Amino acid sequence: MRARLVAGSGTLAYELVERLGDGSRPLVVVSDEERLLETTTENVPGATVRHGDPTEPDTLEAIETELESVLAFADDPSTTAEILRAAADIFPETLRIGYLGAENTNARATIERYADRVIDRSTATREAITNRLSEAGSRLRSLRHVFTDIDDPLAIVMHDNPDPDAIASALALARLANLAGRTAELCYYGSITHQENRAFVNLLDIELRNLDAGDDLSEFGGFALVDHSRPGVNDQLPIETPIDIVIDHHPPREPVEAAHVDLRSDVGATSTLLVEYLQQSAVQIDETVATALLFGIRIDTDEFRREACQTDFEAAAALLPVANLGTLQRIENPSMSPETFETIGCAIRNRTRHGPVVITGVDDIQNRDALAQAADRLLNIEDVTTTLVYGIEDGTIHVSARTRGADLDIGEALRDAFGPIGSAGGHADMAGAQIEAGSFEADGFEADDRPLVEIVDEIVTDRFLDVLQARWNRPIRAGTGEQYHVEGEPEDRDVFVTPPDAESIDD
Repeated sequence: MRARLVAGSGTLAYELVERLGDGSRPLVVVSDEERLLETTTENVPGATVRHGDPTEPDTLEAIETELESVLAFADDPSTTAEILRAAADIFPETLRIGYLGAENTNARATIERYADRVIDRSTATREAITNRLSEAGSRLRSLRHVFTDIDDPLAIVMHDNPDPDAIASALALARLANLAGRTAELCYYGSITHQENRAFVNLLDIELRNLDAGDDLSEFGGFALVDHSRPGVNDQLPIETPIDIVIDHHPPREPVEAAHVDLRSDVGATSTLLVEYLQQSAVQIDETVATALLFGIRIDTDEFRREACQTDFEAAAALLPVANLGTLQRIENPSMSPETFETIGCAIRNRTRHGPVVITGVDDIQNRDALAQAADRLLNIEDVTTTLVYGIEDGTIHVSARTRGADLDIGEALRDAFGPIGSAGGHADMAGAQIEAGSFEADGFEADDRPLVEIVDEIVTDRFLDVLQARWNRPIRAGTGEQYHVEGEPEDRDVFVTPPDAESIDD
């Protein structure tokens, strides 16, 4: 286990040794103050003490113990600055924390230059210090090193057609980049059509850059991905784009390469991860960022009903006092366009039921976000546990799926069904996919004279139900998959019901 090095002298060094000398991690103390070394020997069993001037590189170079961190704490800020300067030379890859002391000091610039984290009088508590030494502190340090290594501007790329979690995460990461002296642009491909998402961006006045496939990206000095993890997968970046930063809460299907990678699928939202970074940086989260992150967490966890964990609740609690709840209310009650109403209505009318599964499609969509809204609404049908809605836009098939109360990971199901002919991913209870119509022939499907929507319906339905039947090991198809009109209703209503043999998956 790597050790913590306390280098310095004076009152605060005594307090620091007392706080960190709990035996949880090896402790090394270097000082030219004999009494500090004697006190350490008496009160901290197992601690290593060395007498010498900690501002001298030779003194630090003599330490043979592998270090986790260097804590430079002296009553005189100029001494702290010189300790940090020497430590940066001898231990360049080790976390360095320095105590600033007086607010107005000539040593401030040197301390801030050589320290990865600065503690001042207001934050010199046990909690603050130990937090800087935690995994969260290490993640922040790694991120800051990447910010230092890249050039301006940083492109923070969200997934295609970004949702509030992706947008909020990008906004928060941009704030962190700004703190490190970097400029950043929030970028995305596709469009933002969901009425809530448009209201979210407009009411919070978030500046986004809409990229087109084939755009020249040479102007950017670095690339970060938020809420997804690989270039060219759920974004339109060239697949060979070198990525510097990845922060995401979705489980990856393949190895992720970047200088800083933070993938944690045990939380419900990427926004939750960004709250941690902001808290570790000890920066005051402003109202806009707090409002955005809170909305991102609420949406991605479905108001804490979906895959939410304690960390999500704690992050939301930290944001709540700062967020503008009035703005959130306005975001959550936007107007809905006629095109969205039409897409949702068409999806409901065209539905076909296969036991607990509803599949439906819409031709020539104008608002792909309406597919997700339709999938959510169809899940409210009695005894339905899984819904899939697809729509066709400019030769691309967009798929949105939901599940509730079923023994099914819908994200994995869509990956298995559509990954071989497109891209797919998501969570256990909500997921999406994109398929190019041209990939059908590569999949062995022979084109015919039928309308594209009929061909798509056959392929999407067959591939999805094949996966479900394999996972559940029982038939679920509604006979031939035919659509049935409600008896007594006019045919132009396009209302369909389940045929008798599809009422139960046990048939």
